[in-house]
Amino acid sequence: MRSNTYYKLTAALFIGLLTCGVTTVKAQVSPLSSQYYQNQYLFNPAMAGLNSGFNVNVDYRKQQLGVNGSQNSQAASAEYQMDKVGLGVNLTNQLSGVFRQTRAMVTYAYHLPLSGDNQKLNFGLSAGVVDNHLNIDQVFGDQSDPTLANYNSKGTSFDGDFGVAYTSDKLTVQGALPNLRYLFKDNGSLQEREVFFTAVSYKFFDPANVSVEPKAAYRQVKGYDNIFDAGANVAFNNEQFSLQGFYHTSKSATFGVGYSFAAYSILGFYTTNTSSLNSYSSGDFEISLKINLSKLK
Repeated sequence: MRSNTYYKLTAALFIGLLTCGVTTVKAQVSPLSSQYYQNQYLFNPAMAGLNSGFNVNVDYRKQQLGVNGSQNSQAASAEYQMDKVGLGVNLTNQLSGVFRQTRAMVTYAYHLPLSGDNQKLNFGLSAGVVDNHLNIDQVFGDQSDPTLANYNSKGTSFDGDFGVAYTSDKLTVQGALPNLRYLFKDNGSLQEREVFFTAVSYKFFDPANVSVEPKAAYRQVKGYDNIFDAGANVAFNNEQFSLQGFYHTSKSATFGVGYSFAAYSILGFYTTNTSSLNSYSSGDFEISLKINLSKLK
């Protein structure tokens, strides 16, 4: 009987790990959509504190709508500008069935002024911890099985990100190296993870209070095809209203709409599934809120 229970538990855990793997790939293939424009700090630590004030961002995303146990992600960040220095903190949490990954980072950025047009050369470094956890209480079967305990025995790992960027009123060129721990200790894990990010954008202004900012990005994900993103943000009425659209070479697309008023900015996104998942579920829904606390005084 115990042998039967063991095999069932092992099979269930394997299926769970496979599901987690699929959603982890999905998380790497489809990062939070707010990272492209509203909260670029999550992509690149060099962007922390680039904008004036004390800015707080919160994000929630539900992936693979219609699938039980599919992944949902939450993110919160705060950043503050002090002259040429930017300080930031960010927390991300991903839940996928019985699996959870939590990442907490603190960031130091330096923004070096160059000349006119608000040109700056920016550097940023994040450091913090990552924790992977299996919720044993939600596992059906023998919860005392060592296979489960071994998963949680890995404990908390140190991690970091490094980024650079050139910014001006119109042009932004940036690059980042996330998950720095793998540069020093790659244990041969097959888990997909982003290893490099770069992007270029240019902002056009129109006399009718309309701005258009096209953007091209490249993401290298270990264990997955390299991904190119191309899209634009179109803002109206002094950026009070905005529309966003992106196509990803992972064969998915993202559409967003935003509204800003006073110290607040809210965005909603829908991302279609990658082609390999289209027959299994709907896409992803995300909502993002930004508050400039300095404007609330």
